[in-house]
Amino acid sequence: MTLKLRDGVFTAETEYGVAVLDEDRDQYWTLNPSAAIALRTLLDGGTEADAARTLTEEYAVDIDTAHRDVRELVGELCSAGLAEESTQGPSVRRGRRAWWPEKKTS
Repeated sequence: MTLKLRDGVFTAETEYGVAVLDEDRDQYWTLNPSAAIALRTLLDGGTEADAARTLTEEYAVDIDTAHRDVRELVGELCSAGLAEESTQGPSVRRGRRAWWPEKKTS
């Protein structure tokens, strides 16, 4: 299963992590850097297991804690109506805002 943001919900990189913007409700949430990494992995089509594994590679956290944190993040995003779990692959939205800045290569 993958995670996708509801229509009208966008992300924006911040100095501290990611802001999740809900244009329909005129609200935003902030995610810390570890939650931002997990969300990025999920929105790029990764599974919860992929996101947990990525967290263990980036931070000194064991896999069980990482799995629990990712499940909690997904649950809270879905409960807030910001995201939904999908059996389809990631959807690419074209619009005013990009999900993540493109990586620059030299």
